[in-house]
Amino acid sequence: MQRTAVNPWNWSVEMGFNQGEVVTGQTRTLYCSGQTAMNAEGKPEHVGDMGAQLALSLDNLEAVLAEAGMSLANLVRLNVYTTDVDLLFQHYGVLAARLGAARVAPTTTMLGVTRLAVPDLVVELEGTAVA
Repeated sequence: MQRTAVNPWNWSVEMGFNQGEVVTGQTRTLYCSGQTAMNAEGKPEHVGDMGAQLALSLDNLEAVLAEAGMSLANLVRLNVYTTDVDLLFQHYGVLAARLGAARVAPTTTMLGVTRLAVPDLVVELEGTAVA
């Protein structure tokens, strides 16, 4: 797989994401359902703790990727849904550090929503990966 970043402006790169990515030579695409701070039994974890919920959501996204033989490095699209955008930005380093360690800057959209499917959850990550 070959990835080519498309950035007519530099500000997004400084924030850790590309405006677009051209993917060529792809062999497999994984569309991930939104991953939240749910434990292996399907119960919400870390009620009231955005940073911990974000970290567990990332762990869960990585678990789905790993099950498909991929990693965060294969992520080409990331949608972030949150019930509190301002609070998420206070903890954005959790996400930026993990993506940076994977040397990936997927195209990203962040959306503020009224609530998620499970009321105690405050962040959800939905990704697309290509290998």
